[in-house]
Amino acid sequence: MTDTSVASRLQFLPVTFFAMVMGLSGLAIAWRQAEGVFDLGVAVSDGPLLLAVLSFLVLMVLYGLKVMRFRDAVRAELGHPVQLNFFPAVSISFILLGIAFLPRLPAAAAVLWALGSGLHLLLTLYVMGVWIHHQHFEIQHINPAWFIPVVGNVLVPIAGVPLGFTELSWFFFSIGLVFWLLLFAIILYRVLFHHPLPERLMPTFFILIAPPAVGFLAYLQLVGGIDPFARVLYYIGLFLTLLLLTQASRFFGIQYYLSWWAYSFPLAAITVATLAMYEQTGMPAFAAIAWALLTLVTLMVIYLLYKTFRAVGAGSICVPHP
Repeated sequence: MTDTSVASRLQFLPVTFFAMVMGLSGLAIAWRQAEGVFDLGVAVSDGPLLLAVLSFLVLMVLYGLKVMRFRDAVRAELGHPVQLNFFPAVSISFILLGIAFLPRLPAAAAVLWALGSGLHLLLTLYVMGVWIHHQHFEIQHINPAWFIPVVGNVLVPIAGVPLGFTELSWFFFSIGLVFWLLLFAIILYRVLFHHPLPERLMPTFFILIAPPAVGFLAYLQLVGGIDPFARVLYYIGLFLTLLLLTQASRFFGIQYYLSWWAYSFPLAAITVATLAMYEQTGMPAFAAIAWALLTLVTLMVIYLLYKTFRAVGAGSICVPHP
């Protein structure tokens, strides 16, 4: 590959690539939870966690180079109605890695959590500022990826409460919860009464699962146990999972895009939530659902890795697109 082609690929490296780190981190957290809940005796989670760390480091270096060499391309992403909302995937990756490291390396987890939480607040403020003062967004631009900046705040309490930052965790949780409900209504209106989402954005429908599933996990940390509101959050997430899985043929019948990684983290989130429900209730049904979801998300991530590496080899990623 020539220097020119390398530079060209770097110029079009999309920030959406960080969704891969979210998916791998989510899978690692799900397996870590399963190892504890079912006393597996094997550290399956180490594999996806290692891949998550490596992919995060590689992407940070590559995107850092893009920022230094192709600032106009970065500015274009920051002004794009879809790609803008994936910038907080960087801060979410910090937070998720902090959650994943918390059981074994609490000091490292605290640093990652602090960096991720601070950066995410700044990115939330920036993105919402763009939303408020925009001049070119239309209703057709909104899609479930718009959840990422605001609802990512709900992740903070999952590690924040164990680290001792309970009041700060309530601050982040409140932001994510309120804006999830507002955006959910807007997105549902857009889907029902306007043109369907473009094929490239179809996988983002799975992002609908993440807010209630992650919200359930955060709420458990904040209140210390299950209550009626926790059940509402979990069962909304479970219903959305069932709704989308019944339409699997529609999602997997489309061409591969990097947006396919939107399948991974939400499925990992509802898996961890189901494991937590099993811990809280002891009902065997939740154990069965958890194993089914854990198998599904594991196979999904393996398939996504295969499709991504194949697409990178074919040169169909890091190229211009609308």
